[in-house]
Amino acid sequence: MLEINYIQENKTSVIAKLHKRHLYNAADLIENILTINQQRKETQLALDTTSSQVNQLTKQIEQLLQEGKKQEIESIKSQSKVLKASVKELELQLNTYKETLQQKLDELPNLPHDNVPIGKDSTSNEIVYQVESIPEHTAQLIPHWELITTYNIIDFELGNKLTGAGFPVYKGKGARLQRALINFFLDEARKAGYEEIQPPILVNKASAYGTGQLPDKEGQMYELANEPLYLIPTAEVPVTNLYRDQILSKDVLPIRHVAYTPCFRREAGSWGSHVRGLNRLHQFDKVEIVEISLPELSYQALETMRRYVESLVQKLELPYRVLKLCSGDLGFASAFTYDIEVFSVGQNRWLEVSSISNYDTYQANRMQLRYKDNGHNRLLHTLNGSAIALPRIMAALLELNFTEGKIKIPHALTKYTDFEYIS
Repeated sequence: MLEINYIQENKTSVIAKLHKRHLYNAADLIENILTINQQRKETQLALDTTSSQVNQLTKQIEQLLQEGKKQEIESIKSQSKVLKASVKELELQLNTYKETLQQKLDELPNLPHDNVPIGKDSTSNEIVYQVESIPEHTAQLIPHWELITTYNIIDFELGNKLTGAGFPVYKGKGARLQRALINFFLDEARKAGYEEIQPPILVNKASAYGTGQLPDKEGQMYELANEPLYLIPTAEVPVTNLYRDQILSKDVLPIRHVAYTPCFRREAGSWGSHVRGLNRLHQFDKVEIVEISLPELSYQALETMRRYVESLVQKLELPYRVLKLCSGDLGFASAFTYDIEVFSVGQNRWLEVSSISNYDTYQANRMQLRYKDNGHNRLLHTLNGSAIALPRIMAALLELNFTEGKIKIPHALTKYTDFEYIS
């Protein structure tokens, strides 16, 4: 959430940056927000003034009672009654302005960083790095949805029987490869200085709001019918919210965590090869890294996170590229995002496996996550990244390493799988 004081002090800049996100009615939105905020301030002042007058009359009544001047009390009581009615009306008005202001602020996306390229959609994303060569697509290269059936390692029909579409069952060496990837990612993160967290996979509304899932992504989240709890779409939600409503000391920063969790996302129905097999699931496993940083160091931290995730795909020997997302493809709460994609030889296309984002103060403002700076409480910056989401990594690994009737396991994983081939 954007800070109202920042909007007021930087109105022109805020409107220009929202235009970069193609929010072309930004000027009207911001003017409306500032008008509501002014009304809130004026109502608050009127409430404070009227409440003070009520208090003064109460003291007068007490004083007159002590002096035995009962006739004068009735006149003051009448004045007090009118003012108390006015206080109640002003309180209602103030609450209305506060709620409306909060709603309007919640509807504003984060401001894109100055280095975010301007563009309407993913076609304008900037390629920051791409491997020099990628394997050529040939008739012998098989998409993973055929390989998993041939080698009986992932079963979508069983998942559909148990739950529904988008909930696969991993079997035998498929389950062991999945577990190997999780352990590999967790161990690499620990060696890189991330502290492991095992969070709940259900969160309350305050947590989902704090990281920006609500109200923006409510339709993508699974909500329990009888309790206001949500299945997490990513470990970012519970791990970042560990520090909600806290004021941290500088000496504990940066805070760096890693967590493995299953993740749950409702996706709009669509068809085609781009959503076949492991390309898009309702339940999937992911290892997530989260960092809480001082504002002046957060973009340095973002580059470190990006290089770290790159090192993972390099160790898995996968061809990959790094994209800088343009303003039109940027997530609602993000100020800057890198996507890392691996090349799927069986599908002859790039698959996103990681997003690494800096949210600046957007999430911290929602969570009231602050630090002490020379006696002042200031908002921190939050960052997170997939390190890594497993389904498309699994898909790319299977397709790239299929040769001569078997699938070779990358060297980095064999100590975890205890086998070198799926055959």
